[in-house]
Amino acid sequence: MTPPTTPPFRVAIVEGVMPDKWVRRWGERHRDQPLDVVLVPEVDQVAVLHEGRAQMGFVRLPVEREGLHLIPLYSEVQVVVLSKDHPLAEFDELEPADLADDLVLSGLAPKVAVETVAAGTGIVYLPMSVARLHHRKDVRAVPVPELEETQVGLAWRVDDEDPRVEEFIGIVRGRTERSSRGTAPEAEPRKKQPPKKQPAKRQPARKKPQRRR
Repeated sequence: MTPPTTPPFRVAIVEGVMPDKWVRRWGERHRDQPLDVVLVPEVDQVAVLHEGRAQMGFVRLPVEREGLHLIPLYSEVQVVVLSKDHPLAEFDELEPADLADDLVLSGLAPKVAVETVAAGTGIVYLPMSVARLHHRKDVRAVPVPELEETQVGLAWRVDDEDPRVEEFIGIVRGRTERSSRGTAPEAEPRKKQPPKKQPAKRQPARKKPQRRR
């Protein structure tokens, strides 16, 4: 009689998330149970969990949290992706008001949106990691500090009792292999704080080029 096989442990990720270090640590501890990592569209990031197509997911917030546990992990700045020929493309950072007259693309997949911007139509706001993923020579990503940062979190169903879920949570949270088996987690070493820098002298504002008519 063939013994039952353990179902794969699947982790879904959205664009911009780089789970390599966690996948590597899992592989070091569970060589007989490799992770199955799948890329999913952001619009599908919650559905894959509720439908059982993945046990855990790295999601981009906000999400509908009913029926889910969620651990916020990190934040990242948003950027605006402009055509390289855009009058404001050479600035180091911009404000939403600077772009008030531009067509903002929404509802498109990031890759398609960036291609559309490169063709000279509109602009698109993206998390920095996603903009880097779809970088092209004919576009430029400029930080927009006034925009709220985007957050990435780890989510899973509240009714999922698979012990591998808790094990993966421990890996993402930085627990050692020993602590993940029931001992107290090791305290992280305190990081040495860099000396406070003197505030830099404010440079005169750069004059913005005239917008093309």
